[in-house]
Amino acid sequence: MLPWAEMFRSALSVGLSPREFWALSLKEWRWLAAGNGTPVNPEHLHELMKEYPDG
Repeated sequence: MLPWAEMFRSALSVGLSPREFWALSLKEWRWLAAGNGTPVNPEHLHELMKEYPDG
């Protein structure tokens, strides 16, 4: 079973909206499911998302 609450908290901590959370790619889901507790810099994440957009 996936740790939904932890994944959602991780997504919110990097500034993702609920809509963005449900639109994540498989790789992004795996990152959230890993739950390694490593904080992510939201600015860096958004830069990466712009540089490497899904779809």
